[in-house]
Amino acid sequence: MELFSVLSFIFLLIFLYHYFYSSGNNTGFKNYPIVGTLPEIIKNSHRFLDWEAEVLANCPTNTAVLHLPGKTRVITANPLNVDYILRTNFENYSKGEEYLFLLEDFLGRGIFNSDGKLWKVQRKLASYEFNSKSLKNFFMEKVVMEIKTRLLPLLEKAAEKGLVLDMQNVVEKFSFDNICELAFSFDPGCLGADGSSHPGVEFMKAFQDAGELIASRYRYFNPSIWKLKRFFNIGSERSLRESISTVDKFIYDIIRPRIDQANEEDNKEKADLLSRYIESNIENGSPEFLRDVMINTIEAGQGSTGSALSWFFWVLSSRKDTQEKILNELKTIRARNGTDIGETFSYEELRDMQYLHAAFLESMRLYSPLPVNTRKCENDDVMPDGTFVKKGWFVSYDNYAMARLERIWGKNCAEYYPERWLDEDGVCRQESPCRYVVFHAGPRICPGKEMAYIQMKAVAASIIERFEISKLQDKEKLSGGHLMSLSFRIQGGVPVTVRKRLWGEEILE
Repeated sequence: MELFSVLSFIFLLIFLYHYFYSSGNNTGFKNYPIVGTLPEIIKNSHRFLDWEAEVLANCPTNTAVLHLPGKTRVITANPLNVDYILRTNFENYSKGEEYLFLLEDFLGRGIFNSDGKLWKVQRKLASYEFNSKSLKNFFMEKVVMEIKTRLLPLLEKAAEKGLVLDMQNVVEKFSFDNICELAFSFDPGCLGADGSSHPGVEFMKAFQDAGELIASRYRYFNPSIWKLKRFFNIGSERSLRESISTVDKFIYDIIRPRIDQANEEDNKEKADLLSRYIESNIENGSPEFLRDVMINTIEAGQGSTGSALSWFFWVLSSRKDTQEKILNELKTIRARNGTDIGETFSYEELRDMQYLHAAFLESMRLYSPLPVNTRKCENDDVMPDGTFVKKGWFVSYDNYAMARLERIWGKNCAEYYPERWLDEDGVCRQESPCRYVVFHAGPRICPGKEMAYIQMKAVAASIIERFEISKLQDKEKLSGGHLMSLSFRIQGGVPVTVRKRLWGEEILE
């Protein structure tokens, strides 16, 4: 009876607080006694990103403080704060052991899940390798091969038979095949595989499942819940352990023989990242460290690039005008260089595609592969907009919210408008990385940024030149909503129909 009275009193306090104060507070997150912002998070869990964007848009500096039982977090969409966190005061904002631990079961201590010395040595090697001519040539060779032998034949078959394609599934398989080739010269063959029993498809499914399941840990307001589930090996944590086990077996079966062959001539001739990391002898070239490097590389290449391509085709499938503008640019490049339709676009031609580049910048502005990112404050600080951040607090910068702020992008901020990126000569201009944080900024800016753009443009140009892509419904809204994994995916996929493009009176063959 006494417990009931205490609980009744607590709920009365919450109600009175909400009625007399919180309901009249139009800026920032609503905070209730004891439970903080938790009720609002639960209420808006089905539209979390849009809710957060609305709250930040109504704050004077586009920054708000979110309180949960036992923790406080600052959420910002202010470019000055983002620049300060990622560049100016970089050393004061780390990943934080809590977040490293949360993802460690899957990502280990690879480049995306490490701080300090271990991150620096990985970053130094990654920056050097991703800028090397040999790796770029190796990557382009694999991209071109995948487009010619798997991607285009798949689309041609769908066009001939009138099949519905899930473009998200297609581009994710394409990206997975390519990044595995780049990482350790292994072709999983996901895009050309028939059925889910194919070993490469099983590997990809386990990899994606692990990403989704470990990302679901973020949704527990009390980490003790997922830790208990992991301890007792039940529910989602059991499924996560099984998925990671499948991924690890697959990767170790590739890594261990390569370590044993490290001094053999055949291994030295390989151009992939695994060979380069074995040669570097970081962490003594241990199988566990190399496993972490490969996992992080695959997640970056498959997760981020697959997400960017998925959202690009989701947007494009309902915008025939944008498809036509891209097509006109491709025709101009063909005419200028004297190449025929269907020939492989060269590296230089892909870099010259200004409008296509702008189209990608715009789709990633609205739908960043990583919509929210978080850092931990190591020492008490005050951000440029005056927000106090206490040591131990986490600070999140919200790309999704930034893209929808008029003060940054103008009144048409919520619209897809590639022309915003082009100058009067049609040349694509670059935006400050702290207003456009898709590839991060400062010391952690993505070393594979250029290669990602080239891959995405090669895929898009090859498809758009040959096929018309149409959405199944004439609706702008997502049918299934957002799917949060380690990257930003589309629940329900991107179902489209494809039709061979007409050139003059003939269908392009």
